[in-house]
Amino acid sequence: MADNSLAIAPPERGLRAKGGWLALLALLSLPAAGVGGLFGTYLVAKVEKAVGERRRLEEEPVARPAAYGVDARLTKLGTIVTNLAGPGNVWIRLESSVVLRKDALPNPDVAVAEIRQDLVAYLRTVSVPQIEGPSGLQHLREDLAERVAMRTDRKVRELFIETLVVQ
Repeated sequence: MADNSLAIAPPERGLRAKGGWLALLALLSLPAAGVGGLFGTYLVAKVEKAVGERRRLEEEPVARPAAYGVDARLTKLGTIVTNLAGPGNVWIRLESSVVLRKDALPNPDVAVAEIRQDLVAYLRTVSVPQIEGPSGLQHLREDLAERVAMRTDRKVRELFIETLVVQ
């Protein structure tokens, strides 16, 4: 038999091998803890800055410009109930308001009555498919606003549809 002087030694399984792993684990844990701590302080500073900014914005008074001016007033047109052009058994109920300047019209009550009459006349020409969906509602609002503007020689600033029920 040949002498095997180059025998491979079995790996060490004692205290020395376990100590190496523990040392490696401790060596890797120290940088991880340092990076985690630095990242945590960064996040805390960022959150404190955001909270401070939000508090400052909440405490700061907001200066909003008047959209219509101090001479504007809101006038309700009342409730309009009429049937639509098609189909014949469909009714529409409309509640709306207009914004106009205080002295824009010599007699605002007469103008409101004329506006109501125009809106009823227009709504009787509209069919259900014309006012279906968001775009149909937008077109109806634009058409009604245009009729109101024409009736008042463009003295009405805005038309608001408050309630619209089609039944």
